[in-house]
Amino acid sequence: MTDQSPRPQWIGLTGGIACGKSAVGEVFSELGAAVIDADQVARDVVAPGRPELQAIADTFGNEFLTAKGELDRPRMRQHVFAHPEERLKLEQLLHPAIKQELIRQCQAATSQAPYVIAMVPILEKLGIEQHLARIVVVDAAEDVQLMRLCQRDNMTEQDAQAMIDAQQGRRQRLALADDIVRNNNSLSDMRRQVETLHQNYLTLLQPI
Repeated sequence: MTDQSPRPQWIGLTGGIACGKSAVGEVFSELGAAVIDADQVARDVVAPGRPELQAIADTFGNEFLTAKGELDRPRMRQHVFAHPEERLKLEQLLHPAIKQELIRQCQAATSQAPYVIAMVPILEKLGIEQHLARIVVVDAAEDVQLMRLCQRDNMTEQDAQAMIDAQQGRRQRLALADDIVRNNNSLSDMRRQVETLHQNYLTLLQPI
């Protein structure tokens, strides 16, 4: 397969902050899907010794590295959140490597499971939609996101709202969806929805 060729058994999984994307991914994994997490891939590509980490130091300065030579994630996150133009600069440095590694890991997992879940916070920023048979969006009402974010990260309501506002809009995310998991209620309700999707995918997606 070339980098541009679609894989019918790859499913994109996305959703806004604190919508429960990771929890949905865990259920898919328990049911037998291979789940590749773009957030973990993003951590892998800036590990010490990687050229991407050196590019960050060259671009933003060594103050964004810890004493151990690792990326200072909290400091970088705070910096790019406060300066959107710097976030764009960081994305331009990292997204090509993240995309390449994500596709590599999906390819490697294809023969190990009935289908592969590519769990990506913002799909269109990586540009992998052409590789996906379907896109699942995990959705939650904004007040639910706000409550979860405050509880999970011990944030003020004002800071949590600012993080939600900085993300892609809910309507834009839902416009991408082939399937939607509504995650406003209990874990058992979310799990029932994922189990239904899993059975559908086993029928719909055939190995090539």
